[in-house]
Amino acid sequence: MYVCGPTVYGDPHLGHARAAVTFDVLYRYLRYLGYRVRYVRNITDVGHLEGDADEGEDKILKKARLEKVEPIEVAQRYTALYHRAMDALNVLRPSIEPTATGHIPQQIQMIERILAAGYAYVVNGSVYLDVEKYRRDFAYGVLSGRNIEELLAGTRELEGQSEKKNPWDFALWKRAEPTHLMQWDSPWGRGYPGWHIECSAMSTHYLGVPFDIHGGGIDLIFPHHEAEIAQAHACFGEAAHHQARFWVHNNLVTIEGQKMSKSLGNFITVEEVFTGHHPKLTRGYPPMALRFLILQAHYRSTLDFSEEALAAAYKAYLRLISAYQRLSQLVSHPYSTYSVQAWRERVFSALNDDLNTAAALALFFEQIEDIIRLYRNEIHLSGEDLETLRNTWKEVLFDILGLRPIEAVQREKWDRLVDFLVRLRRQARSEKNYMLADILRNELRAVGVKLLDFPDETLWELSE
Repeated sequence: MYVCGPTVYGDPHLGHARAAVTFDVLYRYLRYLGYRVRYVRNITDVGHLEGDADEGEDKILKKARLEKVEPIEVAQRYTALYHRAMDALNVLRPSIEPTATGHIPQQIQMIERILAAGYAYVVNGSVYLDVEKYRRDFAYGVLSGRNIEELLAGTRELEGQSEKKNPWDFALWKRAEPTHLMQWDSPWGRGYPGWHIECSAMSTHYLGVPFDIHGGGIDLIFPHHEAEIAQAHACFGEAAHHQARFWVHNNLVTIEGQKMSKSLGNFITVEEVFTGHHPKLTRGYPPMALRFLILQAHYRSTLDFSEEALAAAYKAYLRLISAYQRLSQLVSHPYSTYSVQAWRERVFSALNDDLNTAAALALFFEQIEDIIRLYRNEIHLSGEDLETLRNTWKEVLFDILGLRPIEAVQREKWDRLVDFLVRLRRQARSEKNYMLADILRNELRAVGVKLLDFPDETLWELSE
């Protein structure tokens, strides 16, 4: 499995978080099902131009110029920040995390093969893929459905475009000016790779062709992934089979219904979510609140971010954690009064249905009321069914969806204290000391404990 990773020129943002969590769940689930998965996620540290095409300034170089540091310093700094943010979100590290600058020979070798096959040409030290010639032998636009006429209609005059045979041709290698800070020797002179060639070179280097799964954000379908497919076919011929057998794309994140953009003032980084240091946030939220929010939407649907949605996600996450804690306290009975296996099958059916994490989570919320009824001995489970229920909660919530339970030792101490205060409040109510009972209820609510009063007992669960 190959996933297009971040271009490391800025703080990781909500878009990075969504992509990382999406493919982390896919990685976890494939391993849970027993597959041996080689997960390759690249780091783009050269070649990604501002315009996502063949014009503009390299994003890493632009950041280096603004911060007055070396490009490698920019790449290392923001790679470290990306890792820190993803670790907080409990995103597993990939099997291999190659960088574009660490694989220049592989990119040059691939370009040489494409030239030898006749699908590219050299102009003034730059190498371009000849899309018109490529189209004589292979389909172009298989992911996006775009055709050459649409590309021509949407193409504007760009600096340096006149050296191309056709405006829709794209760069495999760019000639570098003497002052360019990142450049390498090549058969065509000093230069640097195009953005698209790096992913084709690294993915096929580690996974061969075709490999099983290629992932990335939906915004990468065109031009990046279309270009990758073209490069793979141009290099390996029909054997490339569109480079990957399956292409998986997560959708975008919007902010209160708007596209996330620095110009609109709604660009939010992962760290800002954690600290609350953003105009659209009144407080910080823990990493699992953000992860849970991402999981509540199907990966192919747009995820609309707002503080209201984030707070609701955190509340829902805490409610599930409380139910899981209560589940661990249940005792078994000689027989069951309802089927756990049928519910478990529905959960995995949801995950098998295009990784529908939203539908799977909804089934866990259906279980919360049953867990309370089990706790109150209103319904019963045999030892085998109770073990199945506990295992399903652990396997899906923590092993597959990657949520984190509250740390066990701290939670045990917290539970004992809350249990004592809940018993004290119940005693106050029985003694008709309603003032003290209300004070205790309000104080518990203030620290995120929700009370569930029944005629014969009071239960509690975590809330905001």
